[in-house]
Amino acid sequence: MRELTRLIYDDMRPALGVTEPGAIAFAVATAKEYVSGELKSLRVVLNSGMYKNAFTCGIPNSQEVGNEHAAALGYIVADASKGLESLDGVRFRHNREAKALIGSRKVKVELGEVSSRIYIRVEIATTEGTASVTIQDTHTNVTQIIKNGVTILDKVSEDDSTDDAHIPIIHRYTLRQLLRYVQSVPIEEIRFISQAYSVNLGLFEQGIKNRRTTFAHYLYERNGERMISDDEQQSASLLCNGAIEARVLGLSHPAMSITGSGAHGLIATLPLYASQQVNGYTEEQLLRATALSYLVCMYIKEYSGRLSAFCGCAIAAGTGMACGLAYLKGGTYKALTLTIQNMASSITGMICDGGNHGCTMKGVVAVDAAYRSVAFALDGITIESKHGINGRTPEDTMRHMGLIASPGMVHTEGVIVDIMKNKRG
Repeated sequence: MRELTRLIYDDMRPALGVTEPGAIAFAVATAKEYVSGELKSLRVVLNSGMYKNAFTCGIPNSQEVGNEHAAALGYIVADASKGLESLDGVRFRHNREAKALIGSRKVKVELGEVSSRIYIRVEIATTEGTASVTIQDTHTNVTQIIKNGVTILDKVSEDDSTDDAHIPIIHRYTLRQLLRYVQSVPIEEIRFISQAYSVNLGLFEQGIKNRRTTFAHYLYERNGERMISDDEQQSASLLCNGAIEARVLGLSHPAMSITGSGAHGLIATLPLYASQQVNGYTEEQLLRATALSYLVCMYIKEYSGRLSAFCGCAIAAGTGMACGLAYLKGGTYKALTLTIQNMASSITGMICDGGNHGCTMKGVVAVDAAYRSVAFALDGITIESKHGINGRTPEDTMRHMGLIASPGMVHTEGVIVDIMKNKRG
C-alpha cells in the first residue's frame, strides 16, 4: 500500500453525530473504566475548539445539546470500545438520567486553553477512587491515564515532539505529485474509499426522511423532489447539506469522517457523487477524484489545526472537493492550481462558531463557491497569485490558507467562545 493510500485509509473513520460530543463521551467512558463506586464529581476540561464545537450541537439519540450532556451520557451509557460512535447505545431513559446527573451539579465542563490543538482532560472522583484521562491532537488519541494517583499510561503527543525536522507526511508532497498519485494508483488499492459513499448517503437518506430537518427539505423541493436531477449543482448541494443537517441535529447515523470531522467528510465526498451521477462518470473516476479531495483537505488542515476559528469544513474540505470536481471535469494540474487560488480568495476566513445547525449554511456556501471556482478555473479565469493570500505555488496558497486559522485567528477563537458563553448569561 502506497504511503498516501495508507494516509487516507488511516484517516477515514465513521463518526456518529458531530465528532466533538462523541469524543467527549469517549473520553469520559474511558476514564470510567478505571474507577468504580458512586460518582462524586466529573470534571472535563476542553480546549476552545472542542468546547465551541460541542456547545450547541446535536447529540445522537437525544433532543439535548452541549458539552455537559455529552459528558453525562459518556458516564452513564457510552461505550469506549466504539470510539467516535460511543453514543450509539443512547436511549430515552439515558437522557433522563443525564439531565438528572447534570442537575445534581456533579458534572462540570470548563474551557481550557484557546488553541487549535485538540485537548480533553477528564477527571472522575467516586466513593472508591479517582481516574483521569487526557486526549490530545486527535479525537481519540489517549495520551495519559492516571488511576488513584498512579500513572498507567503516559505517552508523548504529536505536538510535544522536539524533533524540529518533523514534517507531516502530506506536506512532503506537492500538488503535482498528489495528482500523479491519484492518476496512477491501482484502483483496487483505493477501492475502500467507496465505503464513504455508502455511509454518507445513508446519513443523507436519514436527513431527508426526518421531520426535524428544514434545509434538507427545502433543497429537495428546489431539486424537483429528486435526489439527483439534471441540475448538478442543486443535486450536489442537496446531498451534501441534507447530510450535514442530519449530522448536526444528531440523527442516529454515522458520517465517514476525514481529518477527524464528519462534516469535512461529507463536503469532501457527496458533491462529487452528485457530479458523477449527473454526468455519467465511472466509479473509478469518482474514487480517484475523492482521493484527491481528501488529500488536498488534509494538506490545508495540517496547517490550520484540527479545530480552529475558521470553518475547515468549507475552506479545507471545500477546496479539496473543488479540486476533485475539477479533476472529474477533466481539469489539468493548471486548472487545479487556479481552482485553489479561487477558493483561497473567496471563502478563506469563514468563521467556525461550533458544530451546530449553522454548519448547514456554511456547507451551502462551500458548494456554491466550489462550483464557481471550478467553472472559472476551467475557463482559465482566476485570482492571480500576486493578489491577497495566494502564493507563488499551490503549496504556498494552501499553507497560507491554513496559517490564517492558526496562528492567525487564535484571538478570533477566544472572541467567538466568549460570545457563545455570554449568551447563557
